[in-house]
Amino acid sequence: MNQSFYGLLLWIFLVAPPVANFMESVMVIHMHMQMPMLVIAGMLMARFFQKRFPGFFEKWNSNGVPGITLFVVIMVYWMLPRTMDEALTSHLVEGFKFISLPFLAGLSLRDSWRKLNPFGKNSIITSFTVLFIGLGWLYIWSPVQLCNNYLVIEQVTLGWGFLTTAIGMVVYLGYNFFIDPTAYK
Repeated sequence: MNQSFYGLLLWIFLVAPPVANFMESVMVIHMHMQMPMLVIAGMLMARFFQKRFPGFFEKWNSNGVPGITLFVVIMVYWMLPRTMDEALTSHLVEGFKFISLPFLAGLSLRDSWRKLNPFGKNSIITSFTVLFIGLGWLYIWSPVQLCNNYLVIEQVTLGWGFLTTAIGMVVYLGYNFFIDPTAYK
């Protein structure tokens, strides 16, 4: 129950207008800090919902594929430049961000990840690696401003953030491929 409480506190902290305005004022903080922290808040709160509605999760997400699909769809949606702009200009879209990332994406990820086999987990990480490389390339080398609410230099910084994250994922996948974790247990 403590974990769920801390997740709720984190979510309340992130939704607070001064914190939300600050995090949304810088593009890389908006994309690479606020959004993942909302997903983490949802992952922490997920345990409460899993205990409260165990039959629902077992019936709806028995093998983890529906939940991880929902997670991927929501995350890809929030990585679009147009969606980031809309979150800054429309209170309805911003409200959807604060609901969809923790309560749909975070909850689904927590419930699905342990149910996936290693191949499924590596496939998801590989897909996000390719997506991050593509988005990094798009944000860095785009000849036009993609987000109207942010400067081009912030767009380039976000692109480098995507590429750096993709490099970290490649390192993890390489480690996972070459090292047998059971040898260290």
